[in-house]
Amino acid sequence: MALLTFHGAVQQVTGSCYLIDANGRKVLLECGMTQGFRRDEAHNRNRFPFDPSSLDAVVISHAHLDHSGLLPKLAAEGYRGSVYLTPASRSLLELMLKDAAGLQERDTEWENRWRQRAGKALLEPLYTQTDVDRILGQCQTLEHEQPTEITQGIELRFHEAGHILGSAIVEMLIHEPHNLMRRLVFSGDLGNSCSPLLHDPSVIREADLLLMESTYGDRDHRPLEDTLDELKSILKDAFEAGGNVLFPAFAVGRTQELLYYLGKFYQEGSLKQQVVFLDSPMAIAATAIYDRYHQQFNHDDKTAIEQHGKGDLKHWLPILRCTPTPDESIAINRIGSGAIIIAGAGMCNGGRIVHHFKHNLWRDNCHVVFPGFQAKGTLGRRLVDGEKQVRIVHQSLAVKAQLHTLGGFSAHAGQSQLIDWLSQFERSPEIYLVHGELEKSQLLAAAIKARLGWQANIPEPGEQIAF
Repeated sequence: MALLTFHGAVQQVTGSCYLIDANGRKVLLECGMTQGFRRDEAHNRNRFPFDPSSLDAVVISHAHLDHSGLLPKLAAEGYRGSVYLTPASRSLLELMLKDAAGLQERDTEWENRWRQRAGKALLEPLYTQTDVDRILGQCQTLEHEQPTEITQGIELRFHEAGHILGSAIVEMLIHEPHNLMRRLVFSGDLGNSCSPLLHDPSVIREADLLLMESTYGDRDHRPLEDTLDELKSILKDAFEAGGNVLFPAFAVGRTQELLYYLGKFYQEGSLKQQVVFLDSPMAIAATAIYDRYHQQFNHDDKTAIEQHGKGDLKHWLPILRCTPTPDESIAINRIGSGAIIIAGAGMCNGGRIVHHFKHNLWRDNCHVVFPGFQAKGTLGRRLVDGEKQVRIVHQSLAVKAQLHTLGGFSAHAGQSQLIDWLSQFERSPEIYLVHGELEKSQLLAAAIKARLGWQANIPEPGEQIAF
């Protein structure tokens, strides 16, 4: 008998963390950071609800921080075993964890200046670059479809998830005494089958236990062609009105999709703007990693980029200008019209996008395009929900810009896509819905019951099940 404990991304989207106990071995599936409200992010400082030194292996589905962001803390608290992930995920993980550690150290230094003046106890950063270097040295890469025994009696295989570069569906075969076997499948973040560059999620036929994400379990995404038509219209209106277009975009995944579509518009002659700024050092580095792994793109998009872009996204969009330095970023603020600016953070809770908001959000000819999910508690969610006055960089700003949400660009599968993927199982596994806000998981569970007649469970935080 195997046990699974739900430690994170339960009735919420971020903080993925699941502990598997089987054959006297312990495997941690995901080690994600909680993001959103400050009170939620404070949980990242709590000690793990298990002893990190007791773990035999760690498995990571992909490099986004809500799935991997506490790995350095895990190492700092005693974990010395291997971390299994795909090669592309390993490349992106290094980029993202080093950036996260830098932010942790800088934010803690800033906080401690205030605390010292106030006579309060000083804080330690959540983790440091030394912790990042340690955990990166513990990474072991596995290609998709490469079965490997990661600890006694537990075999791991990654399948294509189609979410971001290197993302994986996780399959674990747990071999028990008397030739018994249990099959656990974790969907990871399932990609939107309409997304560019990546392959569609792999078909999985069987599982005893399935953990399935439910980020967009409450709805389907808008058809891609409608979304692209809307984006073209937004870009055209902004150009004619003389305003800039701001894209708060995740550095990994969403940015590269945007560059692909903007390049496609450019190649067909429908893009009126003459400059696209990629104003994010992390996104610039992530795009270079995408270019390095471009042979993993789906056939049609890879062929188009090779024919018109020399195999990389920068040449695919010739008007792209990368601005890695602070001075180059500041210089963009002198441009009052005609520019497309892609900057992080994707949920607007920091990064260079907030400085571009400072110079553009109060302009009625500015357009802000949200191409991704905005978690509760973030500035992006507050803007999407209609706040008309926000405080940014110590200033109160009127929100006069025109705001747009392009759901069709989601890197997550929508409700019907999730159910279509699930329907390919030959029989119903025991299903648990994770990585979704409670109401969205509930609506997905109801839709699964209505369409497939299968029961889907929604776990409680800390719940333990036998399978």
